[in-house]
Amino acid sequence: MRLIITLFILAFAQLFFNIASASPQAPVNVSSHKAEKKSAREDERRKRRPLKTSAKKTRVSPVQKLKLKKQKKSELTASHLPAKKSKTLVKTASKKRYGHQRLLKTADASSNDSGDTGTIKMSKSHRQRYQKARETAMTKLMGQLGKPYQWGGTSPHTGFDCSGLVWYAYKDLVKFKIPRTANEMYHLRDAAPVKRESLEKGDLVFFRINGRGTADHVGVYLGNGKFIQSPRTGKDIQISALGEDYWQRHYIGARRVMTPKTIR
Repeated sequence: MRLIITLFILAFAQLFFNIASASPQAPVNVSSHKAEKKSAREDERRKRRPLKTSAKKTRVSPVQKLKLKKQKKSELTASHLPAKKSKTLVKTASKKRYGHQRLLKTADASSNDSGDTGTIKMSKSHRQRYQKARETAMTKLMGQLGKPYQWGGTSPHTGFDCSGLVWYAYKDLVKFKIPRTANEMYHLRDAAPVKRESLEKGDLVFFRINGRGTADHVGVYLGNGKFIQSPRTGKDIQISALGEDYWQRHYIGARRVMTPKTIR
C-alpha cells in the first residue's frame, strides 16, 4: 500500500514539474504574437498614409498680391456690371472730345444733315419753324438783288457790303451772335465746316481775294452751284456761279450757320 502511495506521489510530482516547465513559454509566445500583429498594423498604416509632396510653395511679393487683388476686383465688377450701364459708359467715353476733334465731329454731323430735317429727329412744329426760318433768310437775301454795294453797309436803305448782307439775313434767325466781318464768320465756332460737295441752300461760302491769309469775302449758297453776294464797290448785289474760274481759284471753304439746333 505504501508503495502505491509513493508511486502516486512521484507521478503527481513529475506531472507538476512538467507543467511548471511548460508554463513560462506561454506568455513568451503570446507577446511575440502580439508584436507581430502590431508591426503588421503599422505597415498597413504606412501604406495607407498619403505621401507628402516635397514641392515648396512659391512666395508671392506684396506688389504681386496687390495686382492680383485689383485684377480679381475688376473682373468681378465687369461681370456684375449691367449691360445698359456698360453701354452708357462707352457712350460717355465716346462723347469726350476736345478741340479740333470736337469741331470735326460737329462738322461731320452737320454735313450729314438733309435739306429739311437731316439726321435730327424733330417734332412737326420744330420742323415747320426750321423751314420757315430758311425761307425767311432766302427771302431777305433775294429782296436785296440789284441794290448797290456799300462798304460797312448793313441796311436795305444804305446798301450792304459782303458780310453786312449775311449779317442782315441771319441776325434774327439763329441763337448765337453773327459776327460782322467775313473772317470772323469763317472762324465762328457755332458754324460747322461743310465740304464743297455737301453744300446746301443757306450755307456761307468764303473766298480769299487779296491773298492776305484771311477770308475777306463771303456769300450765301443758293443751290445748283449758285450763290448770292455783294461783290465790291461799283457793283450791285448779284447771283454768281461758284464754278466760275475766278471763284474757284479764290474759294477757301464753307460754313453752316442755320441748322435745326441753331434756329431760334
